Amino acid sequence: MPEASTPTVGLAVVHLFFRTGPLTDAKEVLQAIEQAQGRGVQVVTAALLGHKADLGVMALAEDQWDLRRLQTDLVAAGLELADSYVSLTEISEYAQGVPDEMKQARLHPQLPPEGKPAFCFYPMSKRREVGANWFRLEYDARKELMYEHGSSGRKFAGRVLQVVTGSTGTDDFEWGVTLFCSNPDDVKDVVYTMRFDEASAVYGEFGTFYVGMVAEPGTVLGELGVD
Repeated sequence: MPEASTPTVGLAVVHLFFRTGPLTDAKEVLQAIEQAQGRGVQVVTAALLGHKADLGVMALAEDQWDLRRLQTDLVAAGLELADSYVSLTEISEYAQGVPDEMKQARLHPQLPPEGKPAFCFYPMSKRREVGANWFRLEYDARKELMYEHGSSGRKFAGRVLQVVTGSTGTDDFEWGVTLFCSNPDDVKDVVYTMRFDEASAVYGEFGTFYVGMVAEPGTVLGELGVD
């Protein structure tokens, strides 16, 4: 066995976006997920809408090798990997003073949450443009802007669970944002509302959005016509 690749705090995270095909074997896909869960990996599956991909898999583990094994086994089961995103759970530098219970919820989230089947994932970064360079702002100014941003998000408590993972140095953007929502319009409402905050309106850059519905792996595969 290779030496473990484990974050010093929090969990390793990967989002995998697959297309299904004639060689996709539902039994082998389910077996790959069950084996990963047996190694302690949290696995969330979603049936995706649109042309970008069919199946979304979000996995969280202490060891990145366990994520790599899950990815290998899913591809071996006949799924075509269309896109991916690699990140780590983290506590924002602006949230170091929150209670320990909140810190643990961010570092070790228990997913998926009940009663929130609407799924959305997108990556984002902060701009580095002349006149809008986030990284040239003083810390206190950035902190104030992020507090405003967080206040907007808290208006959706109970409707939306937001899981923000850090990806500076692990992928093309700086954060991955995963939303679990009660209803599909909650996705639209929370993203629209928070884009008016200065931290987003002036400094936000966004990547590709993936949207779908969370369900048990067997249910998702059945809805995708995989057997």
